[in-house]
Amino acid sequence: MGWSWSGMRIGMGACVGVALGLGGYTFLYAKGTSYLTNDPAACANCHVMNDQYSAWLKSSHRAVAVCNDCHTPHSMVGKYLTKMENGFRHSTAFTMGWFPEPIRITAGSAAVAEANCRRCHSDVVQAIEAPGEPLPCARCHLGVGHAD
Repeated sequence: MGWSWSGMRIGMGACVGVALGLGGYTFLYAKGTSYLTNDPAACANCHVMNDQYSAWLKSSHRAVAVCNDCHTPHSMVGKYLTKMENGFRHSTAFTMGWFPEPIRITAGSAAVAEANCRRCHSDVVQAIEAPGEPLPCARCHLGVGHAD
């Protein structure tokens, strides 16, 4: 006995409904709309980021930069694509417990932060950087923005 067309439609509708319901609940529970803003407190919605948020509150960068200024590209499309990719990866890692303690920045996110350091501090970088292979800013300024 096979599936009837109406039975398949009901089954597909139920699956879509469950997915939308779980997704909607998760988005509301996780304060999903807060991630569309520039508010640094949104980054601390997840308890894993509390140390980074607290350190940023004490840093000199607090007066001039929010999380998105350092951790996302500055084009509108780049910013929201990065936020979407990071949000999916972070929510999966934090929900499943698949993250290192202490948390670490990924290579892609470090490249975005490096580009933003160089953009904001281009005059200083040009004045001190020797020709050849550029040194990563974090080599000397590892705690900037999140210093203890």
